[in-house]
This record gives sequence, C-alpha cells and structure tokens, in this order.
Amino acid sequence: MSGRLAGKRIFVTGAAAGIGHAIATACAGEGAAVCLADRDLDGAERAATTLRDAGHDVLAVGCDIASRDAVQVAVDVARDALGPLTTLINNAGMNVFHEPLMMPEDAWQRCLAVDLEGAWHCSRAVLPDLIAQGGGAIVNIASTHSFAIIRGCFPYPVAKHGLIGLTRALGVEYADRGVRVNAIAPGYIATPAVEAHWQSFDDPAAARGRIEALHPPQRLGRPEEIAMTAVFLASDEAPFINATCITVDGGRSAVYHD
Repeated sequence: MSGRLAGKRIFVTGAAAGIGHAIATACAGEGAAVCLADRDLDGAERAATTLRDAGHDVLAVGCDIASRDAVQVAVDVARDALGPLTTLINNAGMNVFHEPLMMPEDAWQRCLAVDLEGAWHCSRAVLPDLIAQGGGAIVNIASTHSFAIIRGCFPYPVAKHGLIGLTRALGVEYADRGVRVNAIAPGYIATPAVEAHWQSFDDPAAARGRIEALHPPQRLGRPEEIAMTAVFLASDEAPFINATCITVDGGRSAVYHD
C-alpha cells in the first residue's frame, strides 16, 4: 500500500535517529507532511534533507521536549509551515538505569521530565489542533518496561508505566471528540545507540547473541518494524483502536525465563 497517510501533518519527536528517524521516514513515504523534531537539530536537518531530496514534504526543528516553552515554539513552527497538525508521535526519550538508592539526585527529574512530562508537553501543544479538526491521532512510544521490571533499570520503568497511564487517560478524555491516543511498546530494537552499546563489551558478538537468544525469533527488532506499527495507528485504518498499547517485541514478553 502507499499513500496511507496522504493529507496527514505529523509531528515526530526524537526523529534524528533510531526509531524516530524510521517513523518519520515511513510516514513521509506514506504521503504525510512531517516535522522532524529533535534536540539534535543538526541530525534532524540531515534527516530532513535526505527526505526532502527524495521529494517529501518535511522540515526539521530543534526541540528539547523537557521544556514546555520549547515544545510550544517547535509546534508553532511546524503548524506555520505545514498547517494544523493531524498527528503527534511522541517518540523522544532517554534511558536512565540505576539501582534506586544509588541513583544520582538529578536522574529522577531528568528521566521523568523527558520520558513522561515531555510526552505531555507535546500532547498539550498539539491537542488543540486535533480537537478543532474533529479528530486526529497521538501515538506514544512506550516500552516493554511499561509493564515489566528489570532490576537496576530504575527509574525508566516508572516513567514508561506513567506513559501508558497518559495514553489511556487522554484516549478516554478526548475519544468523543475524534481523538485516538495509543501507545507502542517496543522490545529490544537494534537502533544505532544499541549497536554502539555492544562495542563496550569485550566480545560484542557474544553479548548481542545472549540477548538475541532471549527472543523467540532469535533476533532483535528493527526500527522499521516499530515504524510500520506507528504508520498503522496514525492512519485511518485504525479508527476504533484507542487508549491501548501494542507490544512489538518478537514475543519476548510472553516467554517465561530467568
């Protein structure tokens, strides 16, 4: 299929690399006008240039989603360039993994500010457009940490559990005004950051192999596989899917293991 998102105007956060870049690319490929928002403006500009050279209607904006004011400025720029937004994809986030009592004092604040409050800042800025148009979609990129706990990963799962709560609350609140709010929970995805992580091990291939072996398909997920799900939830093919979360993890969360 092609043109599944024709006429959509989509704001994607964390779009310079990884899952966000894959989502922005997939949305543009399906006919949407896309704003690539990222704290790394240079990276967002490079990604936007590649898409623009391929004939897509895109722009890049710099934005730290932890700042409500910065988000509002970025959304205003996107609206002025593209028109009223129809879709928000809250992808930007950060990994913050600690043993709780050993956590640096500012780690809690930064994790919650980005992984939970950032999604709310963006939603609050975009929702007026969706409501005024009689509908639209918000897709939050959550995590399998949203419903399962790994020791030593605090406070990341706290924020991601909260993101599911935000998804459900906003989805119920605005459903009668045509707004759908859903989440995607990716599992272990082979992003550039993850690939770089393997290089910190003495034997990167063995380290990766141990993680791959935990997954029924015996591999990690690809950013494009999250993007496919985001396109579906952003499209008109999912009109009665609301306030829920789709897990994309190759079945790992269904496996009973130590």
